[in-house]
Amino acid sequence: MPLQLTLDDLTTLLRECAGEDETVDLSANVLDVPFVELGYDSLAILQTTGRIEVTHDLLLDEEAVTEVETPRQYLDLVNGALSAQQTA
Repeated sequence: MPLQLTLDDLTTLLRECAGEDETVDLSANVLDVPFVELGYDSLAILQTTGRIEVTHDLLLDEEAVTEVETPRQYLDLVNGALSAQQTA
């Protein structure tokens, strides 16, 4: 079974790396909510990316990471890289 990062995994990592805005409900359906509306800026995304890269021995395209705006886009990027890594 291929390794996939889930929304739960991502929200846990975001909380660990950058904290949590108490006014945002991350348990709701936030897949298509922009990170800025969830209280996470580009630094939070980069910190989370660094943790994922170290944990999974993965290198994500830095430009692509800076272009993602929602959890869904981020998960698609990470999971695409994980999938490619497993088939390599």
